[in-house]
Amino acid sequence: MANDAAVFDAMRFDVSAGDNVWTGLTGTREAIRRDGYCIEPLFLKFCPHEWIDSRGYVDRDLAQNEPREAGTLPPADREP
Repeated sequence: MANDAAVFDAMRFDVSAGDNVWTGLTGTREAIRRDGYCIEPLFLKFCPHEWIDSRGYVDRDLAQNEPREAGTLPPADREP
């Protein structure tokens, strides 16, 4: 995983749910913090650095067009 980037799910607090909910974004720690989201540390993943866009988030189109490997994106059990 030397060329892989650590990415996390970007979470936001939903008042009506009373809990953090996934924003549909997965990105680098820096991008998530910069944009005011929370990091969900339990959902640490790794992806090729080529999948990270200029904003610091995983490009879902690139991730979906690549063969899946253990520990990479996109997660199959998440809906945005």
